[in-house]
Amino acid sequence: MTNPPLRLLACQISIPAMTTAAARDAHLVVSATKVRAALHEKPADLVVLPELSSIDYSRAAFENLDSLAEPLDGPSFDCWRQVAQEFNCHVAYSFARVDDTGNYICLAVVNPAGTLVGYYDKLHLAQYGASMEKEYFTRGDHLFTFKIRDLTFAPIICYDLRIPELSRSLVLDHGVDVILHCGAYFRDTSFATWHDFTTTRALENQVFFLSLNRAGADYGNSRLCYPWMDENRQAIVFPEHDEQFLNLEIDPSEMAQAREVYSFLKDRLPDYKIKTQG
Repeated sequence: MTNPPLRLLACQISIPAMTTAAARDAHLVVSATKVRAALHEKPADLVVLPELSSIDYSRAAFENLDSLAEPLDGPSFDCWRQVAQEFNCHVAYSFARVDDTGNYICLAVVNPAGTLVGYYDKLHLAQYGASMEKEYFTRGDHLFTFKIRDLTFAPIICYDLRIPELSRSLVLDHGVDVILHCGAYFRDTSFATWHDFTTTRALENQVFFLSLNRAGADYGNSRLCYPWMDENRQAIVFPEHDEQFLNLEIDPSEMAQAREVYSFLKDRLPDYKIKTQG
């Protein structure tokens, strides 16, 4: 008997401007209330939130990281572990993490027991368009994968998408089935190419690829890409600007079928350091 598809609640949420810990904590309460309402309506195995889901993405916020950044066991953990325990689900949430080595753009996962499964600090910091991350954050130094049932998940964050070696390594070296790409995609000059990259990463690696943005006038348009897409199987696209709490299904048989029919991964040569003619 095959397992039923995994139920995923993807949350394209609005995040207000903030510069204080009190405003951050009030936002966490509002976000958790909305997630609870969505889970009461339809249960999920995994809840996913966008990049820096706990705080505003802005220079004003980053100038106040002394107030807004938090340790792994800080207010964001307290908030989302309660939701995970209450609804017997995993929650993947993102926040500004601080320790004695610096500030990090972090995504952490808590399990139904309320235990921290692990965390990922953004490897590639963006410094173009509306991004100014290298001025405030330190890049991460490790990957992170976790399992729910028979599926292996890995988070990457925003600009990480544009470095193909990262997604490739997660799939080929770590057996990842679902990439959780959590972003804060502002409508700057790079926004128009974002969806092209998500399609490419999903198809070239034949994995599920959730690219989750925050909501707002300058954000939105999250999407879920499948291991194979064509005129009959299209990506799921979220609203252009509005909040949405979307229930999605991840069926591992769909990935297995895509890899059987389209043998991209199996047909790779073991090494492309081969002779060049001419």
